[in-house]
Amino acid sequence: MNLSFFDQFTSPCLLGIPLILLSTLFPALLLPAPNNRWLTNRLTTLQSWLLHLIAKQLMIPLNKKGHKWALILTSLMTLLLVINLLGLLPYTFTPTTQLSMNMALAFPLWLATLLTGLRNQPSISLGHLLPEGTPTLLIPALIMIETTSLLIRPLALGVRLTANLTAGHLLIQLISTATTALLPTMPAVSILTLLVLFLLTILEVAVAMIQAYVFVLLL
Repeated sequence: MNLSFFDQFTSPCLLGIPLILLSTLFPALLLPAPNNRWLTNRLTTLQSWLLHLIAKQLMIPLNKKGHKWALILTSLMTLLLVINLLGLLPYTFTPTTQLSMNMALAFPLWLATLLTGLRNQPSISLGHLLPEGTPTLLIPALIMIETTSLLIRPLALGVRLTANLTAGHLLIQLISTATTALLPTMPAVSILTLLVLFLLTILEVAVAMIQAYVFVLLL
């Protein structure tokens, strides 16, 4: 019984072929196809407004030179947002619950930002490893601590996204199982549990959006 709760996190297969790539690329099919006009209908207008809002929120902490990252960061957040929300639908698979996929997204972009900082501003980038005014005796320890925290940052990004989505899916499945099991014997308790499930689903929708934003923002 305990193992069945984790079956939803296994990659679906068809004739022995993993379908995780298909489930990752499928959200792109839901976006309207480009046209020779900027805005063709209300759906594309809403999509353009949403993409503009996402790009604006992501670019606020960056200076104008950093705006060249707008396309890749906005695309990444849109991908994570759509995948996380579609994963809340019944009988669907959420690729972002896989640590391997989240690490594949986090590590290259973290490495790109690190190398870009070392190339453009090497002294400032290395200066972050040692806070100003540190006592002489603490300098070696603080350099090791800051270097370790810098190196494990992509792992922290991947684990944070995986853990939050996995915990939410498990809670939804546990409460929905309890609702179904209590319905024949205790209908009143089952209705109360159903209300908790409804509120938890709303919370998970918010968590899916927030985690996509946090993942890209911390990059």
